[in-house]
Amino acid sequence: MDSLTIAEGLGIIFDLDGVVLHSNPVHEIAWAQYLERLGLEMPAGFAQQMYGKRNDQILSELFPGSPHAAIVQHSQDKEALFRELIAPEFEERLTPGLREFLAANAGRPIGLGTNAEQANADFALDTAGIRKYFRVIVNGWMVPNAKPAPDVYLRVAEDLGLAPRNCIIFEDSFSGVSAGLAAGARVVGITSTHQHFPMLDLSVRHFAEPALAAWIARQHPI
Repeated sequence: MDSLTIAEGLGIIFDLDGVVLHSNPVHEIAWAQYLERLGLEMPAGFAQQMYGKRNDQILSELFPGSPHAAIVQHSQDKEALFRELIAPEFEERLTPGLREFLAANAGRPIGLGTNAEQANADFALDTAGIRKYFRVIVNGWMVPNAKPAPDVYLRVAEDLGLAPRNCIIFEDSFSGVSAGLAAGARVVGITSTHQHFPMLDLSVRHFAEPALAAWIARQHPI
């Protein structure tokens, strides 16, 4: 068994932004440009506040009282701008070691659990050529409550046919980590957004770090 291959009986769930892609800096630019188009400035501290949130949560704060249809349109327009901005630098934004990690676990249950729109998930998986590895894709708009609620990860685990305790979740935000822990899963931090996760046993920069392989070797189904 490859040193990156998880034990039989376990599954892997990936967040999208900050885990599959180091995309949050591009999201910040996209938000700034989108708000500028509307004649608005990005609020102070906005970048930190957006991490791990679903767009309707962010937009409801930016445009309080706006009807749902307007919120949905703002979200779609902003994400279309994001995809346009990240496309030329997509490959360099892909998290190191991701393809190798997925290939090593091609026979294991793998899912994606993200607060992002489905269009962004489709764009990332198809552009990277990694959709074939993912049995389940759940976005935050498919469940009643977005992260930090555990709904997304509970849904992915259920659709994979696994108990949450036998799922390994990779997350980059405090909101996402909280969601994974609340679901009862094992959570590994990816330090693309935050440098330290005091609530976790393991945090790594990317999927090629030796510490990840050593940790995986100790994980077994319960």
